[in-house]
Amino acid sequence: MKRDVIIIGGGPAGLVTATTAKKTYPDKEILIIRKEKVGLVPCGIPYIFGTIGSVDGNIMGTKPAENLGVEFMTAEVTSVDFEAKIVETASGESVQYDKLVFATGSIPVIPKIEGAELSGVYAVPKNKEEIEKVYEAAKKAHNVIIIGGGFIGVEVGDEIRKMGKKVTIIEAKPHLLPAAFDESFGKLMEENLKEKNVVVMTETLVTKILGTDKVEGVELSSGEKLSTDMVIFAVGYKPNTELVKKLPIHLGYSGSIWVDEYMRTSVKDVFAVGDCAEHKDFFTRKPSKLMLASTAAFDARVAGANLYTLKVVRENHGNLGVFSTSVEGLTLGAAGMTYKTACEEGFECVVGEAKSIDRHPGTLPDKSSLYVMLIFSKESGILLGAQIAGGKSVGEMINILGLGLQMGVTANDLVTMQIGTHPLLTSAPTVYPIITAAEAAIRKLRAE
Repeated sequence: MKRDVIIIGGGPAGLVTATTAKKTYPDKEILIIRKEKVGLVPCGIPYIFGTIGSVDGNIMGTKPAENLGVEFMTAEVTSVDFEAKIVETASGESVQYDKLVFATGSIPVIPKIEGAELSGVYAVPKNKEEIEKVYEAAKKAHNVIIIGGGFIGVEVGDEIRKMGKKVTIIEAKPHLLPAAFDESFGKLMEENLKEKNVVVMTETLVTKILGTDKVEGVELSSGEKLSTDMVIFAVGYKPNTELVKKLPIHLGYSGSIWVDEYMRTSVKDVFAVGDCAEHKDFFTRKPSKLMLASTAAFDARVAGANLYTLKVVRENHGNLGVFSTSVEGLTLGAAGMTYKTACEEGFECVVGEAKSIDRHPGTLPDKSSLYVMLIFSKESGILLGAQIAGGKSVGEMINILGLGLQMGVTANDLVTMQIGTHPLLTSAPTVYPIITAAEAAIRKLRAE
């Protein structure tokens, strides 16, 4: 059996690689091999607990790929022979390829804490069978402790709260969402959750999980003990690279698969995309541990278009990190560097801030307050990062600023930005917060 392109993994990275490749090279036969017959929408996993209310409500569709002629095989790939260009599965089937793409994703990090193996201790996996176990356990639990206050911890915690459970989120850093947001934005999320009776503990470490066979509580770095009947680790993910660790392929500093700007690995005709591929920060060029479905889809479009012929317009210059999250009543968005990170990297920065309402007039019933913070290079005026808090409009506003970052937009560019506004959709043109935040930064630049 032979196919022109074999993609190992059927998450967002694998699916988008396949559809992009099929659109770019329609005569090629493309096969996705994945362990699970049914895939989940990764970003939708937290919402199975409350908003969606079931695992089956978060299934990732494959119709767009199937309609283009992409084939699927449900199997576990156990070995790859780069010389013979052969992939072998656990069932003993061999498939030959011309081009190979690793899209094996990531798996949850389980900290080495005493008691982590107890019954009632879970992570947040991305496959259907495992997450169903977490979902069923959450339905039976009364008191849930989430270890980790990043995106997954915050979103899973809030959704389990909607199930009527007592929820405590424990974060080691000084504020929630520390990787993507500065302290003022992390505090906004903390206040929002506390208003909903979620207990938030920052600058706190869990040193031990208590219990004999089943979890009964946790011990904190302060010596305090908290009782619980369910613990969920939400401390991040690591690249799923077990398949390649013994293969003659170069791994990056983070343990992910090294790739160039076209997502090519060190092995001829072999590519890697998504969480299993090593990324570089857009500004610092340092290895980045960024793992997002949106980033995976970006990688996939680059790889899918460049499998057979290089197309310079589809080149990966590094990952910006464009994030958004929404917890009932508050949406946060971030793109690029935080102020803290920019300063640590040696940038001299100027910050512009603005507040407004996302409708005009502000008496409209579905209005939300907006808070925009823009971070610029003091020397050049180039945008380095952006953070927004507000209503649902934040999600698309931060995407626009992400494009601005990618294009090297300056404070002056944003001040002279031409916009379309409407009373029911946006802030007033007189106080559009991106523009007024940029104006605030320019005033600081001129004053200094």
